[in-house]
Parts: sequence; C-alpha cells; structure tokens
Amino acid sequence: MSNIQVSLSKTKAEMESVAITDNIRLAEDDQSVIIIDQVRLPNELVYKSIDNLEDAYQAIKKLEVRGAPAIGIFAGYAIYMLSKKDEEKDFASFYESFIRNKDYLNASRPTAVNLSWALKRMDKIVNDNQDKPVKEIVKLLKQEAIAIHNEDIEMCLKICENGLSLLKDGDGVLTHCNAGPLATSFGTAQGPFLLAKARGMNIHVYADETRPLLQGARLTSYELQKAGVDVTLICDNMASIVMKNGWINACFVGCDRIAANGDTANKIGTSGVAILAKHYGIPVYSLGPSSTIDMNCPDGDHIHIELRDPDEIKNMWYAKPMALPEVKCYNPSFDVTDHELLTGIVTEKGIVYPPFDVNLKKLFNE
Repeated sequence: MSNIQVSLSKTKAEMESVAITDNIRLAEDDQSVIIIDQVRLPNELVYKSIDNLEDAYQAIKKLEVRGAPAIGIFAGYAIYMLSKKDEEKDFASFYESFIRNKDYLNASRPTAVNLSWALKRMDKIVNDNQDKPVKEIVKLLKQEAIAIHNEDIEMCLKICENGLSLLKDGDGVLTHCNAGPLATSFGTAQGPFLLAKARGMNIHVYADETRPLLQGARLTSYELQKAGVDVTLICDNMASIVMKNGWINACFVGCDRIAANGDTANKIGTSGVAILAKHYGIPVYSLGPSSTIDMNCPDGDHIHIELRDPDEIKNMWYAKPMALPEVKCYNPSFDVTDHELLTGIVTEKGIVYPPFDVNLKKLFNE
C-alpha cells in the first residue's frame, strides 16, 4: 500500500476552482434536500427540491441523484429531513416512521453499498440515543448527515491526490461511466483529472458514452469540458481501438461495491474495459472511498446486480423506439470486474495492490 500526505485545504481550493460543488445540499429550513437533477444534464442545469419520501425514493431510483457516494450523502440528508417532520412524535411512533422511511429508501437501488451504509449510520444514531428527547435525536441526525458529507469531501480529496500520483503529464486515460463531482462530493475516478487541470497538467481523457443511460456522454464529458479538461467522447465499442492506437496509458473507473477479495461492481461495461486493458497491457485502477468496500461480501458472486427497465435501451433517448416493442431486452445496471483484472484499488487510505484479499484487510486494521 502507498499513501500521499497532503494539505487537504490546498487540494480543496484547487478542486473548487474547477469542479461542480453544489450537487447535493440541505435547504436552509431543513425541510427539503436540493439536488442537481442529473437526468436533465447536459442540456439543462436544474436544481430540484426533494421534500417527501416518495420523491426521495424516486430521485434515487430514476437516477436524478446517482453515484454510490452521492447516494449515501443524499440518503443521510433525506432521512434527516423526513425525521424532522416527525420530531413532535413520541419515540415509539417516531422510530416506527424512521424504520419505514429507511427501509423504503434502502430498496431504491440494491447494488451500491453506500446507500445502506449511510442509512445504517443514521439508524445507529437513533438507537444509541433513544433515551433522549426525539427533538434532540433529530438534531443528532442532522449532525451525522453533515458528517457523512464532510467525510466524503475529505475522502474524495485524498483519493484525487492518490489517483493523480499514478499519472504523469501528457498521459491518456480512459474512463467509464461517471465518478466525478456529480457522483460524489469532488470526484473519485474523474477527480484526479480535475486536480491535474488545476495544477497545470495535461491529461487527455477518453470518456466512454456508457450505454444505455449515457452517464459518460451526459455527465462525465460535461464535467470535464466545463472544467477545461482535454476530453474526447467515444462510444463504448471504441475502447479497444483507442487502446490499440496507443492512446491510453491507464484506465480509471469508479466502484459501487468492492467485495473482500477485490472483485468490483461498477457500471455495466466496466468489466469489458478491464478485459480489453488486460489484453493491451494497460493498468486498470478502481477509485472509491473505503465505505464502498464491503468486507462482509466475500466475492463478486455475492453482489446483487440491479436489473433496470428494458425501455432504457429501446426508448429513453429517442423520439422513436430503436427496436420493436416485442423484442426482449436484458438491462443490468452493473457488472463485476474480477479482481485479477485490476492493477490497484485507490482509496482515501492509500492505493491497495494485490493480493487484495490480504491487503484490503490490512486497510481496515491500520
């Protein structure tokens, strides 16, 4: 394992000069959570106010807020916002409502571990303080939600530094899906590209469009272009040719869940990128906070893969359907990249190298 000691205040200022920083926030009156509606990008920058349980569930389900860390941050604020509406209840009624809200939100997307991780943290606050008045518990929930957000900021800044240490001026990097500020606080897999820009480094990023929801096209290229990063958008099936052309020095991808052996769930298509990179001798790094590592999950076979609506393939971005209505579709949201295809896992605690089953344990024991 290697780690970089950094001045986070300096890194934060650098990232703020190039990154989107207000994608999730609590409203001033604590009655709603405000998000950038990512479904509307890149053509419209729309801030949406979420003030009830169903809208919070749908915001996650419909990918208005997406990216494992961002979902965790949003869930923390959302469960606090909902709890504040119940703060006049007695504890039994309050907790009954809390659990109902928590379980419903947790069902919105099953693969990203940060959602359940954040909700479990909030539940622990309630359980550890049930002897206190409900209003006091609600105040503690707000503190915990803010702590989850602030911890993600610190983790992202460290990940950006650790990731940037793997790159040199002039490198070409391929990335898949979106793991930038829209998906986190400052970015994981795309964060190092933004930090490189802030420091005057020239990194050429090739962004897969990431079918069928086009997160690479709509979000990653949007973030990088707005920041002034040299970005080229490619179709998913062009990854091989840019690697063969010698334009790619490394692949940086995000992660929604990492198993104890290093198997990594990320946006569908990630495993294909890793297989191609293996063929061409290109290193592949998965970048994400340690909260994404699920040490209770032994391997990728135990990661539940979310299946989404077939219409996302046939209809979502087109004026007319791109296939006959009776044509069946298979639409998994994620796939699992075998740990043997990964060069390293970049976390806020350092860069973990194989053997992952051994070194991931060390990461949590240090």
